[in-house]
Amino acid sequence: MTRYPSDLTDAEWVILAPLLPLPEHPGRPRKWSLRLILDGIFYSLRTGCAWRYLPDHYPPWQTVFYYFRVWRISGLWEALNAQLREQVREAAGRLAQPSACILDSQTVKTTEQGGVRGYDGGKKIKGRKRHMLVDTQGLLLKVKILAANVTDRLGGELLLPLAKPLFVRLSHLFVDGGYKGKWVEWVKQTLHWTVEVVQRSDANIRAYWLPEGQELTLEQIKTFRGFRDFKVIPRRWVVERTFAWTSRNRRLAKDYERLPETGEALMYAAMVRLMLARLANERNAS
Repeated sequence: MTRYPSDLTDAEWVILAPLLPLPEHPGRPRKWSLRLILDGIFYSLRTGCAWRYLPDHYPPWQTVFYYFRVWRISGLWEALNAQLREQVREAAGRLAQPSACILDSQTVKTTEQGGVRGYDGGKKIKGRKRHMLVDTQGLLLKVKILAANVTDRLGGELLLPLAKPLFVRLSHLFVDGGYKGKWVEWVKQTLHWTVEVVQRSDANIRAYWLPEGQELTLEQIKTFRGFRDFKVIPRRWVVERTFAWTSRNRRLAKDYERLPETGEALMYAAMVRLMLARLANERNAS
């Protein structure tokens, strides 16, 4: 029975249960079911509730946090994300492993909790930067959280080598204009991928040469930064949509965690919850 919208439904639990690890040592049965523990984790993720403030009908917060931490350290959250991502891709008629990916970053504020942080001069934000690699469906492949003052290019250099051995079919990368230049050559030489820089057609316009006395037209003014109309850019909107998906979870609206690894685990957990709902809805519809 679900008490909150964040709780797992029966259909979602049927999908997730076989993917969870069995107890390492036989012994006394668990006092709390894994389903209820997961409900507590997803409740905290969705609402932004601190562990100590979990509602009473969930297991004690120490138990919920213990399992979340153990699964973070063991890499289970990333593994669940990978297994569900493959199921979602196959359900959409695609191969389990992607051949193309999109790289981008998202800067978020941190709190007084402490830990790694920096100042992003471009976004005017003090906090951390989430460097995310997604497939062309917007499903998360790999995430790396660093201080906000780490440039997108350096973040990509730290993230992409971690992803390459996990996704052997990857051969093409989409990025925005912030990654162009020598960094593109680094990707080609180091990872042997092709790179496509996707940006606005007017991204490089800085000035116009006009005859004396002639004024700029409205269309010309709109090509300058700060005056441009919104424009959907191919492939770029995919990763921006992923940012929107994860930001629905209040725990991810800011980075409240002391360890960047905890934030990474929460990102994977957010995508796990999203993909479970998608798979369950598709199976119910069929």
